[in-house]
Amino acid sequence: MREIILGISAFYHDSAAALIIDGEIIAAAHEERFTRKKHDPRFPVNACRFVLEEAGVALDEVKAVAFYDKPLIKFERLLETYHAFAPYGFKSFSSAIPVWIREKLFMKKMVRDELKKLGGKIPQLLFPEHHLSHAASAFYPSPFEDAAILTLDGVGEWATTTICHGKGKDIKILKELHFPHSIGLLYSAFTHYCGFKVNSGEYKLMGLAPYGNPDSGEKEIFKKKTLENLVDIRDDGSLLLNQKYFDYAAGLSMTNDPAWEKLFGIPRRKSESDLNQSYMNMALAIQEITEDIVLKLANTAKELTGSKNIVLAGGVALNCVANGKLLKEKIFDGLWIQPAAGDAGGSLGAALAAHHIYFNNERTKIEKRDSMKGAYLGPEFSDLDIEKTARKYSAVYEKYDDFDKLCEKAASLLDGDTVIGWFQGKMEFGPRALGNRSILGDSRSPEMQKKLNLKIKYREGFRPFAPSVMEEEIKTFFDMEGITPYMLLVAPVQESRRNKVPENYNSLPLYERLYHLRSDVPSITHVDFSARIQSVSKETNPRYWQLIDTFRKRTGFGVIVNTSFNVRGEPIVCTPDDGYRCFMRTEMDYLVMGNYLFDKKSQPGWDKKDAWKEEFKLD
Repeated sequence: MREIILGISAFYHDSAAALIIDGEIIAAAHEERFTRKKHDPRFPVNACRFVLEEAGVALDEVKAVAFYDKPLIKFERLLETYHAFAPYGFKSFSSAIPVWIREKLFMKKMVRDELKKLGGKIPQLLFPEHHLSHAASAFYPSPFEDAAILTLDGVGEWATTTICHGKGKDIKILKELHFPHSIGLLYSAFTHYCGFKVNSGEYKLMGLAPYGNPDSGEKEIFKKKTLENLVDIRDDGSLLLNQKYFDYAAGLSMTNDPAWEKLFGIPRRKSESDLNQSYMNMALAIQEITEDIVLKLANTAKELTGSKNIVLAGGVALNCVANGKLLKEKIFDGLWIQPAAGDAGGSLGAALAAHHIYFNNERTKIEKRDSMKGAYLGPEFSDLDIEKTARKYSAVYEKYDDFDKLCEKAASLLDGDTVIGWFQGKMEFGPRALGNRSILGDSRSPEMQKKLNLKIKYREGFRPFAPSVMEEEIKTFFDMEGITPYMLLVAPVQESRRNKVPENYNSLPLYERLYHLRSDVPSITHVDFSARIQSVSKETNPRYWQLIDTFRKRTGFGVIVNTSFNVRGEPIVCTPDDGYRCFMRTEMDYLVMGNYLFDKKSQPGWDKKDAWKEEFKLD
């Protein structure tokens, strides 16, 4: 009899569901992709429905449902924290605790009530700890029989960082760092102070950091003041945060703003206000500190486990710049990072922990790459689904029966400096679009980065874009070893591809640096000559690989721009309907869904972008 386990993460942010059968990952998806509410924290009823349907099973057949953390321990942490900070924090206490008493204390009942919507008998409920779920999501799908496991995030129940040792089917927790001391909360505090939203803007802070002047005295002052006043970092990577400067433990904000302003000499930046050099230098300072902590923790993990490999999960594991530094340091021979490293991936980790730890099942097969199936674990749509969408909007399209010819056409369009929405196969699991729900452009185009930010994504102009490069071409363009299929590593663009920059380059204003022609692939070369790379495998995604290869044969460049198929404030598209609407309300030139090509200027109402935005009530 098959062992079917449903994993769930919910009620904080990025709710998701995953389903495994006899340890094999069958399907996984974020709830936000179905509800169209970004970072949706609600119970993932739509994602649960999808993964069950994808597996062809009913809830009656599920052996267990694994929830990604232990709510009662989290409640204990809240009570102890409020008690420790009393009477300060009463306002936060009075808003948070009633919700817990009314709802979250009865999490089992909440989960059962939600599962009833799926029909059938409610299976056994399991509650692995938050960081065990992260650790399981990192280790079990990895290609390693033996690995150090490093999990880093804001906070789970009590733990904020763990070092574990994974061997075979077993995970042993070796060391934990506890709340309120947290590398994730430290980085989020700087995210907040630099004017970005916590739990979603951390990657913006990471993207802003390269605009900091590495030679500036101000950056060094920010770094020195942070290390002397905010955080005490030990040699093993553990840290203590000075709670005088933070407000997250019992307050309603991340930072004690008056204390920060007095210390750093700049006020907290208001959201959407202009960015000056000081905030760029501050972003660089905390990024460098974060990288130092990650490397110290990795060295400690090496000492504790003696393993040749390391795997990572937790929100901080999405810091691909720190990951790139870890790879370059060669502390370990093997490095693997869970593509859904944040809380969404906790759903998968919870299911895998139940299978291997609670039900005591061995790892029967370890894949050479990993067992994530390229992270292509979400919904897939048929030709009929695409044609139904076309009929709904009276859309005009050209269907290609020969995919080779479609690739030739798309490659020629990319070569013509156009922007293409690319919608294929199964939707990706995790925060990155990996070639199935992507917006594509020409990596050689000097104007592509600006065009994508301002006319397609409607987001901050400083934000960088990632390259998708054929695995065979990685070293042609980038100075890195190995592969990076999940866009989780940053590496330098090859010296031979770079252009000279002015001597005063680091002191130039933001947009002068941004629009300087830095290399022969300028739209994916960040201001510090780095790139967040996705390597594309013919084995894992043959259609996307073929498109890039066709572009290579045409241009000599086996690398294109890849950004997620969505606009700012919206989740990545899921359905053909989502894809077509996003296409029509932006200045994308073409849309390819399956074997169907849509030309913007052939569509009814193609010049009514604002009307499309108004109709669907999107910013």
